Formats: sequence, structure tokens, C-alpha cells
Amino acid sequence: MELGYFRVQCLMFSVAVAFFHTSEYLLAVAIHGLSNVSWNSLLISRQYIIAMAFSMFEYYIEVAFLPELKAQWWITNIGLLMVLTGEAIRKAAILTAGSAFTHIIRVDHDDHHELITRGIYRFIRHPGYCGFFIWSTGTQFLLCNPISIVGFTAVIWRFFSTRIPYEEFFLRQFFGPRYVEYAELVPSGLPFIK
Repeated sequence: MELGYFRVQCLMFSVAVAFFHTSEYLLAVAIHGLSNVSWNSLLISRQYIIAMAFSMFEYYIEVAFLPELKAQWWITNIGLLMVLTGEAIRKAAILTAGSAFTHIIRVDHDDHHELITRGIYRFIRHPGYCGFFIWSTGTQFLLCNPISIVGFTAVIWRFFSTRIPYEEFFLRQFFGPRYVEYAELVPSGLPFIK
């Protein structure tokens, strides 16, 4: 098995991760201003670091013992497509929502808070979450990591299955019947999460 193939996978993975986190932070700064953005906008938590470390551990163990598993270009290409699609959906959400998009769930309504139902929000109620879900799972397809594909999908889905109802509780408080009607017409963007 040619070593260059593994380098290409690792390079694509590294670029995907670096671009995602850097662009998240820079967009937050561009929209909200540097003084209103913390390093938390990089979206790197202890749990995230552990998950990514596990995925790299899986990758290198499988390269050593099952290199033919990693040589599935079609799986890597599916992963690349998922990464690009997830990025596009998430960035469309951020750019459409503008200052209404934050990395922290709002629990208090302010006068400038608006219900965004245009652009990508016409089709997906939570495109930021949908994009991240596709992107993060795609990173594991990119690496042909079967254990991490299942693990990332399950953990991220579980996270959003509790976060979305929590966030929507406040959105119903802020926007009342307008949000209820919107939620009935537009899917959440994640499978099996109403």
C-alpha cells in the first residue's frame, strides 16, 4: 500500500478541521466584533479533543493492521463531499442569520433578536446544527474510520437531540405562534429530531 494515500487522507482531514474552526472564529469576529467573541467560538472543547484524538488513534491503528480498509477511495470521496456539504450548509446558516447566529443559546430576548426564516432557514430549521452533523461525520468517512463514523454519528445526534428542544423552548417563548407555525412547516435538519 502506498504511503502517499494515507498522507492525502490526513492532509484532507487536517485542512477540513483547521478550516472549520478558523472560519467559525473569523466569521464570529466579523459579525459580532472582536470584543464580543471569545475563544469558545473556535468550538473546541475537551470532549471534542478527546473525540478527535480517538478518531486519529483509530485511524493509525487501522493503518497499521488493516491498511486495505483505508484504501477505499470511494469512502474517502463520500467523506470529502460530506465535509464540503456540511461546511456549505453551516456557513450559509451563519451568513443568513448574521448577528442572530451565536454559538451560545440565547435564553433572554432582546429587541434586535429576529426569527430568521429566509435563505437556508426556509428549508432547514437548524442549518447550523445540520451542517455540523454532516461535517463532523464526514470527517470520519474521509478517514475511513468505521468505529468513529458510528460513534460520531451517535454522540453528535444525541447532543443535538437534547440541545434542539432546549433551544426551541426559548424560541417559542420569544416568538410565540410564529415560531410554532414555522417549526411545523420546516424540518429540524437532523434525522428523527422534530
